[in-house]
Amino acid sequence: MAHLWKLQKPSPLQWISRVGQEEVVRLINNPTFNGRNALCCAKIPNLPPRRGFCSKESHITKSASVGSQLGSLKSSCFHHRMTLCWVKTSSLVHIRGFCTDKTPKDLQAISRSPRVVAEAQAALVDYLHSTRGLQFPDAEQMSKHSPNFLAKLLKKVENEEDTARALTRFFRYHPINEFEPFFEGMGLKPSEFNSFLPRDLMFLSDNEKMLENYHVLCNYGIARGKIGKIYKEATEIFSYEPGILGSKLQAYEGLGLSKTSIIKIVASSPILLVGDVNRKFVKVLEWLEDIGIQLDWIWGILSEKNSYDWSRMLVILQYFTELGFTNQEFGALIRKHPDFLLDGSGKMVLLVSGLLLKLGGTKKELFGLFSQFPDVQIGSFMKNMRRGLIFLIEIEMDPGDIQRLLLTHTEVFGSYSLKKANSILTYLNVGRKRLCRIIKDDPHQLKKYVLGLKLNRLPNSGESEKSLGEKKKFLLRLGFVEKSKEMEKALKVFRGKGSELQDRYDFLVKTGLDPNDVSNMIKLAPQILNQKIDVLQSKIDFLVNNLGYPLSSLIAFPAYMSYTVERVKLRFLMYTWLRDRGKARPSLALSSFLACSDKIFAKRYLTMMVCTHIWSSRQVFNRFISS
Repeated sequence: MAHLWKLQKPSPLQWISRVGQEEVVRLINNPTFNGRNALCCAKIPNLPPRRGFCSKESHITKSASVGSQLGSLKSSCFHHRMTLCWVKTSSLVHIRGFCTDKTPKDLQAISRSPRVVAEAQAALVDYLHSTRGLQFPDAEQMSKHSPNFLAKLLKKVENEEDTARALTRFFRYHPINEFEPFFEGMGLKPSEFNSFLPRDLMFLSDNEKMLENYHVLCNYGIARGKIGKIYKEATEIFSYEPGILGSKLQAYEGLGLSKTSIIKIVASSPILLVGDVNRKFVKVLEWLEDIGIQLDWIWGILSEKNSYDWSRMLVILQYFTELGFTNQEFGALIRKHPDFLLDGSGKMVLLVSGLLLKLGGTKKELFGLFSQFPDVQIGSFMKNMRRGLIFLIEIEMDPGDIQRLLLTHTEVFGSYSLKKANSILTYLNVGRKRLCRIIKDDPHQLKKYVLGLKLNRLPNSGESEKSLGEKKKFLLRLGFVEKSKEMEKALKVFRGKGSELQDRYDFLVKTGLDPNDVSNMIKLAPQILNQKIDVLQSKIDFLVNNLGYPLSSLIAFPAYMSYTVERVKLRFLMYTWLRDRGKARPSLALSSFLACSDKIFAKRYLTMMVCTHIWSSRQVFNRFISS
């Protein structure tokens, strides 16, 4: 393939710089980089975004009574079409947010028997093929694979007994926008093809170029339901003059690719059909052949659901060469770990490399890592590395030690998904300093802290015995009885040194509480002394200055100090909302709305809030109608 286009060899490190990995450009040849300082300012790549609180696919679960009221309000009073989204877990109902997507769950919202749906599909096929003159395969695809459009049609005749006859009569006087079922039949969702709908056209026959190029793809062997992705990513190819699209497909066959391979490549990377034969793609083919990779093998593991960036793949191929891999070594590596090339088109390799270079890694260390890479997907390896780095930061390990551990035991951090730091500290019953020492002495201990494995408490160290003695003396000074259940409970809960507990106790006394009351508070909720003084101060300030409760309310409910300010704020806001509307008793005790579980709180207050909101909204609507 030497006669094909020859490219000026771009440095993969320059490419990384253009996508935001500028440190890699500066550090790949700089072994004197200060990784300790870089660790403090390193930007850890974000995890894939979580699913939103209320997406287009979010199911709306409603109870019988409340749901009907919400439905009526949606159509009348709420002009902004905001719908309460409910997520029901067992008997616990959580309000997760507001959904502004007005796309209905059409086929689920309409109770139709399979017979009625089949009759509607048959009526639509007959109209599109017999009346509108579309090819029968096109008409069949549009009718059987456009459930949202079909649901809209069924709503038009939902009161008719004979669905087929009613639809036939409807089509006679109401021509449909044929582009809607056409795009949906290609595999696009309504939210995806709305921007593609022409404003001045209704019939497919009015856009001959689009239909002609659509048929070229179908006749070539590309599944009709997968053409939607091609249309979305390479819309311009559907406006080609007759013969151009076919010649582009033949040009790729001229590269030695089989028809089956081209179908999969085009379905995953539609952009290859735009313009001339993609030069970066051709260069990737040449490089794969040079390192001994069978093209049929690489096409066999491509996924049509994914999209591939051939420019980035070319950078990865060049990058591994610069690390020192020979063609033979690199070919064996790709055959063992094809995800290096295919997972994000090499993006994960760049992220792993960028993180290690920021920590002070060198070319030699990167070569050693990739040449002996563990049997784990590169994407999972990066997530585990990131999780391990966050774990070390949360246990307050020294930045220099973090850098050293991640560089010398990269495989350990990347191969295992660790539990959260707080869980490990709790299960092991150790402090952060001791856990840091354990990991620094033997980093392979991390393998015991993996998700799914059970952790046992570690035996007390000499320092722990000394600390335990200080805690006992502190409790005896407060009036605890030795070996009593209260003392045993407090000793199990307490964390930190005895001197720290004494300082926190003194702080509570200085706030104005009686020493005896503070001692009783500690007997009821000893965990309140596990918090730092500034945390205790912020919670007391919020209680007195924001919530308006007296300081003495802590005596009856000291567990208030165990809750986060955010939890208290959210629950108190809901209680205030109900109290102002006369739905909750005034001056409610703190324990009444804080101590209850989420399940009880939802049952007691959330349902009351929703019903109150519905009632007040209905009154507003009734006043609007009457006026």
